[in-house]
Amino acid sequence: MPRIDAHQHFWQFDPVRDSWITDDMEVLQQDFLPDDLHPLLQVNDFDGCVVVQSDQSEKEDEFQLLNAEAFDFIRGIVGWVDLQAEDVEDRLAYYHSFKKMKGFRHVLQGEADRALMLKPAFRNGISKLNKFHFTYDLLIHPDQVGYAAALVQQFPDQRFVVDHLAKPFIKSGDITTWDADIRKLAKFENVSCKISGLVTEADWAHWKLEDFAPYLDVALQAFGTKRVMFGSDWPVCQLAASYEQVLEVVSAYFAGFTEHERELFFGINATKFYHL
Repeated sequence: MPRIDAHQHFWQFDPVRDSWITDDMEVLQQDFLPDDLHPLLQVNDFDGCVVVQSDQSEKEDEFQLLNAEAFDFIRGIVGWVDLQAEDVEDRLAYYHSFKKMKGFRHVLQGEADRALMLKPAFRNGISKLNKFHFTYDLLIHPDQVGYAAALVQQFPDQRFVVDHLAKPFIKSGDITTWDADIRKLAKFENVSCKISGLVTEADWAHWKLEDFAPYLDVALQAFGTKRVMFGSDWPVCQLAASYEQVLEVVSAYFAGFTEHERELFFGINATKFYHL
């Protein structure tokens, strides 16, 4: 069975473009490219990965498509298009010609309008994705989970996946509201969830394995074993953990699951979701 890292990033660092990488994230202020990730995938027995956009431009798509053309282990790309543009369908038709372009994402977590995803123009863009078999990654914060539920309800045939469990407040241990909201979102069977980005929502310097169990419990109870997938969130994870430590968090948790359930989580679900 294929082992897939369903969420990671590549970039050539640009301090202006990548202003989200602040000075307390100094470790990320450098280039991270396929040659840097490939050895980590190999030593940890991963067959491939899905690279996710980190810059909101079509130049980003060009960059990732070139990476994917050069490296077979890059199995899919989650890119960016302006979903609110009048010509969005034309842009989607263009990207449909690239086999490795699997879906799209917008950094909704950073929008001043927390309900941007429910605006008519944005929903129009979402409505065009399924025609081209594209997925949609939901990058949201806990305060937006309710809006996401309202969005996915309107598009039952569209495949959605929540990135990073919607970034729960692991550092503070606050779980109640997120718990209730994520369970409501998970009731929509067209929504999957990436078990990714956990260490960076915890205390970067002092996290422990047991910090994550309550959040993983909710995710598995809500989504089940067939709608969750592993993502390292490399290199962003390096703010708080090595690739191996990220893997240890989920491997320890899934140790009590069946071999088939682990295969689902570490590759089968991502392969099916993204049509890898």
